[in-house]
Amino acid sequence: MAAASSSPPAAALTKSEPQIGGEHGLELAFGFEGAPLKREPTVTLLTPVSGAQPLRWSEDHRLSVNTCGSLAVMELLCDVKNKKPELTLHRSSVSVPAQPYRLRMGTAAEEAKVTEECSTHPDPTVRQLFLADKIMNPSIPAYKGIKYASWSPLGCDNNGRCLLACLTLDHRLTIHNSLKCLEWSTLIDLSDEYSERVKVQNYTSTDSTEPSADLLDFTELQRRRSMLTPLRMEWSSVYTVKQVLPDNTCKDVEMVLLAVLMENGHLVLWKLELPFVNGDDVVFYDMIESGVTSPSDLAWWEHKSAERQMSGLIVGSHSGPIKILPVTLTGVKGYFTLRHPVILWQECDEITVENIKCIPIFHPILKSSCSLIIASRGCYVFWCLLVISPAGLNVHNSHVTGLHSLPIISLAVSQNGLAVYTCSLDGWIKKLTLSFTEKSLLFKQEDLDQIENLTGRRLHGMAISTNAAYMAIVSTQGMSDNLPPVARTYRVHFVALKTPERAAALLLRSPTQNLYRLSDLLDIVRCLVIKNKQIPSSLEVALDRLMQESDSLYLWRFKLFLVRVLHTSFQAPLTNHRWKPNLEGNLKGDVMDVVDEEEDDGDKTRQENSQSEVQQQNDGNKVVQMSETQTEQIQKSMEKIQNHLVRENMKKVLGVVYLNTWITPQISVPTCGLMDYLTTDNCDRDAEVLIGHVRKKMNKQVFQEHCSLCQDVLPFTDHKQTVCPRGHMWLRCVLTYQACQALTFRRCLLLDSISRLPDPEDPDWIKKILQAPCCFCDSPML
Repeated sequence: MAAASSSPPAAALTKSEPQIGGEHGLELAFGFEGAPLKREPTVTLLTPVSGAQPLRWSEDHRLSVNTCGSLAVMELLCDVKNKKPELTLHRSSVSVPAQPYRLRMGTAAEEAKVTEECSTHPDPTVRQLFLADKIMNPSIPAYKGIKYASWSPLGCDNNGRCLLACLTLDHRLTIHNSLKCLEWSTLIDLSDEYSERVKVQNYTSTDSTEPSADLLDFTELQRRRSMLTPLRMEWSSVYTVKQVLPDNTCKDVEMVLLAVLMENGHLVLWKLELPFVNGDDVVFYDMIESGVTSPSDLAWWEHKSAERQMSGLIVGSHSGPIKILPVTLTGVKGYFTLRHPVILWQECDEITVENIKCIPIFHPILKSSCSLIIASRGCYVFWCLLVISPAGLNVHNSHVTGLHSLPIISLAVSQNGLAVYTCSLDGWIKKLTLSFTEKSLLFKQEDLDQIENLTGRRLHGMAISTNAAYMAIVSTQGMSDNLPPVARTYRVHFVALKTPERAAALLLRSPTQNLYRLSDLLDIVRCLVIKNKQIPSSLEVALDRLMQESDSLYLWRFKLFLVRVLHTSFQAPLTNHRWKPNLEGNLKGDVMDVVDEEEDDGDKTRQENSQSEVQQQNDGNKVVQMSETQTEQIQKSMEKIQNHLVRENMKKVLGVVYLNTWITPQISVPTCGLMDYLTTDNCDRDAEVLIGHVRKKMNKQVFQEHCSLCQDVLPFTDHKQTVCPRGHMWLRCVLTYQACQALTFRRCLLLDSISRLPDPEDPDWIKKILQAPCCFCDSPML
């Protein structure tokens, strides 16, 4: 079936997008994204870009860039304290090990003997193949840099964030996490783990009982090389399985699979139990023989419909075919396994398959869940629509042609699957807008406007953020007067793909209901409020009406975010920095001592400067006086919203205490203090009922907190901090409201609140409370 490039009807483009119009005052039409707007800053990389698909964006808004020296990581923060419209980026890096890695294809004696014989082999075909191969020949220095990187789903590490799998150019596969936001640590080296496993099996496949051939055979050397060389790795989604404990009780355990595509076409699956803390939680799960002789790319296919779910691995090849291989999972509720591999494209046309993406979407005409698979094949875009019906699995596929004149190097798909972005070596970035027909798809082609400062530059790749709010592009200098540049500088540019009106509409109707996961959309709205120094009236009206319809904490947090950004926009930037030395007095003394004739001129200039400073101060005072009342209103609104969020969180904590304790003991949650704090508001009927139940269970017991320094009673008068009678001040945990009397604690990403670290003696339900995000900004505690 051929994909048409004509413009699809408007009705087909608006069905799967949220719409806010009419009564809410925000008009939203799909496709109204606005022209791409370049955002500052532009980040300069220290080393050249390396590897295929160098840009990858994670679900927790971290962008990784593959370079020759390290894996550069830039984290996008929607910081309400930022007074400028520029992006807030926290930069870090995962360095490439200084010691090169060599694949172990046998013992040290065997490898030395193979090197000696193959380097002087009488057959020139064998000798040249061996001498030119950087993996088999240890005398050739290996490449240094990052080959590929892959981010796990959200919630895989100990802080509920993403893990990072990194593959270097010397074929070392490692898994990393960041415990302190900017500090990266290596959790496990999967290359060593797999080498040890293959060595124990005598370098044979899992289902083979025959011993392997001698390593001196060049064919056997090549086989072991392709068996041990990883090409790609991709993470699955998080699965929940039932685990049987020694007392015959069942426990829900979360896990994630990491699929590694080897050069010989085998797929190695590693199972990681969550939260992943160290290498002991990694288990070899399975190995699948794909039958693909020259694999090129890998992606997960996951289909969910009602309570049924299926998954598989999509493997592309350099020769052209694409197939889905079944993956068997045990213990997953409602999981079904494919009976046979599914062929998506079978022609061997020698066009390499790259940039495979799979997105679950809802078909508006067939009214069913389906999967859209997108991949680049040279200058073309391959698409395949998988529809599962009671009759079976239906496959519809075709190509989109006429896009680029040179091969596509990067391909990105929006979260809803209705927009596809392609980046080619010809320097153009194009957008494909998807619409549905009964048995096919229509793609409307658009050229993205040439972005400022990118005209004439060579593009190396691009990626879009989780909610398709920003696009990151890595580029370097192009040809100048038909000559290459003398030196190249690699830079990462950020481009806003959505207008503030579009971002606000998506935020109001988002099914995610989590500000942290929508940080990229929030930042676009923040930029508009900072520039205009006001919240858009249409957004404010729509938000107030939605809050009246449903008392959602997400909407309260969104309103708090807008008010805090507005408060930041009225704050004047710092002009007198205390850390800067005051050179004015020294210069005055030097001029007066050295040159007496210039005293009059100096006095005149100083008088003029003082008069201009007085005028500026008067103008500034007028602005301050005009905005004082507005600032007071903003502060009162902030306090009102914060108090509402605190009280709702306190009631939630008290409810957990009531459900998990039979007779309330002395626990780390200050139960009495929370009840006294909630009783200050007599209009909260829900709090009165909850407090009555908890007091009945406490049976007139009173538990008080004591200062660890003087043993005096700590009063509960403020949810942020407490001060004992002797003046010792302690900050309170925002999750349990206990006074943090330790030297170490955790803070949220935006530094809004703190949280204490869990103790070994804490019960599981308290540890679960301490895993919650910040109640003000939804960001995780680090």
